[in-house]
Amino acid sequence: MACNTVKTLPTKQSTVNQRNRSSENVVVFQTTFPIMLFPRILSVSTLRKLQSHLKKGGLVAYPTESCYGIGCIPTLPKALNRLIHLKKRPQHKGMIVIGNQLEQLQPLLKRSSENIQTMLRNEWPAPKTFLLPAAAGVLPALRGKRRSKLAVRVPAHAGARRLCQALKTPLVSTSCNRAGKRACRTEREVRRQFGRNVWVVGGLIGKQRLPSQIIDGETGVRLR
Repeated sequence: MACNTVKTLPTKQSTVNQRNRSSENVVVFQTTFPIMLFPRILSVSTLRKLQSHLKKGGLVAYPTESCYGIGCIPTLPKALNRLIHLKKRPQHKGMIVIGNQLEQLQPLLKRSSENIQTMLRNEWPAPKTFLLPAAAGVLPALRGKRRSKLAVRVPAHAGARRLCQALKTPLVSTSCNRAGKRACRTEREVRRQFGRNVWVVGGLIGKQRLPSQIIDGETGVRLR
C-alpha cells in the first residue's frame, strides 16, 4: 500500500493565524478549504484522497497528546484486521476510538444517562479515555473479545480533533508502534517502523508524557 504524507502548501500566514497558534502548533480551524491541521495543510484534493484511502480499509498515523496514534475507520472489519496484523497486537485487546466531540462517538455507544453525558462534556477534551457500554453493532475486534464496553475519548490535541471533524468520522487511536516497541513520537519514527503501510499526517504531538487515563465511565474506577 502506498504511503502518503500531507504536504505543506505555499501559503502566507496572517498575523492573526500566527497569534492563534497553540502549543501544539495548530492553526485555528478554517471553515473553508484548505483545511489547516497541525503544521501541515490538508487541501481539498488531499482530504478526498485520505477519505478514499480510509474507506478502502487504509490506515492513518497522526499526532495525539503523548505520541503518534495509528488508526482507521472503526466500523470497517478489513481495516481493523489490517491494524491488528500490522501492530502484531493481541486480538483480545480492545482499541480506543477518538472523535471531535461526544456526538461523533454516540453511534458507537449505547445511550448513556444524562448524568454521564454531562460528566463527559465537562471532562472532554482531555487525555482521559472512558469505557462506556458499546452499541450492539460494534465489532469485537474494536471493543475486545468478550467485552461489552468501548474505550472512547475526545482528545486534548486540537489537531486530532480537527482531523476527525474534517474526515467526518471518528478514528481508532491506538499507539503507533509494533508490539513491544516504543510508541512513535515523530513522523520520522512512524516511517522507520511502518514504512509505506500507513498514510502519515505529520505534526507535533502534545506535551503529555504518559498515555491517556482509562476510566470506567459508569463506576468512575480508574483502570490506567
